Amino acid sequence: MENSLINNLEWPAEITNRNGKEKVAAEIAAKVKDGDVLGVGSGSTSYLALLAIAERVKKEKLNIRAIPTSLEISMFCSKWGIPLTTLFEHKPNWLFDGADEVDPNKSLIKGRGGAMFKEKLLMSCSPINYIIVDESKIVDKLGTNFPVPIEVFPQALLHVEEELKKIGANEIVLRPAKGKDGPCITENGNLILDCRFNNMHSHFEKDIKAITGVIESGLFMGYNLEVLVAANN
Repeated sequence: MENSLINNLEWPAEITNRNGKEKVAAEIAAKVKDGDVLGVGSGSTSYLALLAIAERVKKEKLNIRAIPTSLEISMFCSKWGIPLTTLFEHKPNWLFDGADEVDPNKSLIKGRGGAMFKEKLLMSCSPINYIIVDESKIVDKLGTNFPVPIEVFPQALLHVEEELKKIGANEIVLRPAKGKDGPCITENGNLILDCRFNNMHSHFEKDIKAITGVIESGLFMGYNLEVLVAANN
């Protein structure tokens, strides 16, 4: 049965630095081997890499599986004929994803798409992780351009706000939704607080996660990853 909603699916926004990102996407696609199980991140950069992989799958009849981190990437896998699997059946051989900021220690801020819980889960399970960014995402200090997203169980919202202030949050904003009234709801049914801090030391990710009611944060510190930088046009 032809599904017009899936077949007509397109990326919903303009992709900045598309030419540079497509070059790195081709590098990612070239790494795919027959039989691979791929962790597939969220966002436009991952979308372009998945598109390049789908072209190889079609031409070379590769047998691969994907574990996506978001609903929209799952739908693109369906559109392009890439079978899905889950962590119940497989662990990823490797993962690719984007990031909002990368510092000199390869620590990351992620989560503008609201999928940081699944992204971090897959990254923790994967032995090899490729992070694709353009030059605008490289920073000397995390928090330079973007706040830290924190996924919060809804009824814990006020408790988490109070505890975040105790560990140095100087700005806490409940992320609003686009395309609906009210706050942004994650794929896990939770809320997102976008927070800025004066200082984030090497154990700060654990300090945030230790707060009861925090599901996950967009801080990624100490993970085994390789950063691939797409040159700006």
